[in-house]
Amino acid sequence: MSEQNHAPDGTAKRWLDRALNSIEVVGNKLPDPAALFLILLVVVWLLSWWMSGMSFAEIDPRTGNPIEVQNQLAGASMATFLSRMVSIFVNFAPLGVVLVALLGVGVAEHTGLINAGLRWMLGFTSKALLTPMVVAVGIISHTAVDAGYVLVIPIGAVIFYAAGRHPLAGIAAAFAGVSGGFSANFVPSAIDPLLQSFTQEAGRIINPELLVNPLVNYYFTAMSSVLIIGLGWYLTDKIVEPRLRRNTPVDGDMRDMPTMEPLAADEKRGLMWAGGAVALGLGLLFASLWPETSPMRAADGQLSSFQAPIMQSIVPLIFLLFLIPGVVYGYVAKTIKGHRDVIEGMSKSMSTMGYYIVMAFFAAQFIYAFGNSNLGALLALKGAGLLTGDDGQLLFPPQVTIVGIILLTGFVNLFVGSASAKWALLAPIFVPMLMLLEIHPGLTQAAYRVGDSTTNIITPLMPYFPLVVVFCRKYVKGTGIGTLVSMMLPYSVVFITVWTVFLLLYWALGIPLGLQASYTYP
Repeated sequence: MSEQNHAPDGTAKRWLDRALNSIEVVGNKLPDPAALFLILLVVVWLLSWWMSGMSFAEIDPRTGNPIEVQNQLAGASMATFLSRMVSIFVNFAPLGVVLVALLGVGVAEHTGLINAGLRWMLGFTSKALLTPMVVAVGIISHTAVDAGYVLVIPIGAVIFYAAGRHPLAGIAAAFAGVSGGFSANFVPSAIDPLLQSFTQEAGRIINPELLVNPLVNYYFTAMSSVLIIGLGWYLTDKIVEPRLRRNTPVDGDMRDMPTMEPLAADEKRGLMWAGGAVALGLGLLFASLWPETSPMRAADGQLSSFQAPIMQSIVPLIFLLFLIPGVVYGYVAKTIKGHRDVIEGMSKSMSTMGYYIVMAFFAAQFIYAFGNSNLGALLALKGAGLLTGDDGQLLFPPQVTIVGIILLTGFVNLFVGSASAKWALLAPIFVPMLMLLEIHPGLTQAAYRVGDSTTNIITPLMPYFPLVVVFCRKYVKGTGIGTLVSMMLPYSVVFITVWTVFLLLYWALGIPLGLQASYTYP
């Protein structure tokens, strides 16, 4: 009787295993990520050349004119590309974020601060709660822009390994929180006013006096955090980690990884002094932010605005947050003797980033060409056209259209990673049309945010995807694109399905989306 009750579940797991294993095998047969970006660059060049003479009916909301594909093989375009190749690379946003942050992290790791800190934390944290803790920290890291990619994801692996669990499961849980749950957060972040600005401008096509609160989705995103933590917890512990243990043995160099041995007296003393350094540094930072005339605030006095110096200083602050406590710990715990040891720690962290730097070079060139060609914008506008008729009116009822916006955004997100770039294209189409159907812009924006989050974790074109591959290779040498995609696919499918249903139920129950929010317009 017991075997009969469990047979369907076992059959489903075997089917899921086979499906994900097939995806992994096929994905790992793709070219190396660096070569893949180079191939995609050539594809963009050829497509832009072929399509540059075509006429399209779609109106580019950025110019008000029919969209045109720009030939990237034209003489002027190629000359510009060659002259900017170096600046395209060095100005590739993820590159600076990763390298500068890891300089500080490298010192904290070299001196033993991270090792000791994790052993201390694991001493009182239940192994059963590690997964929701990692997912939650990943969600909260959105407040610090892209910090979660370079901090939470690798630390998630270390925490899981130190607790006797599969390190790639820690990476999966952290990646799911940082990127798959990008639109879920308890704490308001800079992405809120950024998206609100596009929503408000799009809505003013219908109502020039329209005002949209920057936190129009805050209650929904906060509640979504609970949902994403619960889903991430279940998927990691019940589906992803069991499969990793069966199919993906750890074969990396684990000599420097934390162990569960008790802290020595010097390590305890070092942690205490390092904690004091962190507390002092944060106290000084908060004191500098408190005055309304603080130079770290934006011109209008806001702290969360993208224009605020504090928001533009997140990465340098992360560098200092790890560097200073790491040095303090090293001297107190006697793991370093002088400044040469500090520089050695930075050098070691940079030596592990050689492969990522190569990938970043080709990724930067591809993203530049793809953006300049207008192929991504054309894809977004063509997709939007699937939801509207020739007269510009929506083809489906509001609830179906909301689901369509989520699915369309998730699809476009596979090719266009920037949240603001996609919304700049889609908001002027969807926000006014849904306003005419008495749907408030806040609900349209919420639907967009669900779709924008859930497919980040399965697209190699996401700028930080190659970095996560690098993190995985530290533990499983043969990690490729297929390994990571197959590992993250369950999160992506479940997140977009359950989160969509969650939004529809939220709407049906009339729970407020956020501050000054409504479901109906006007």
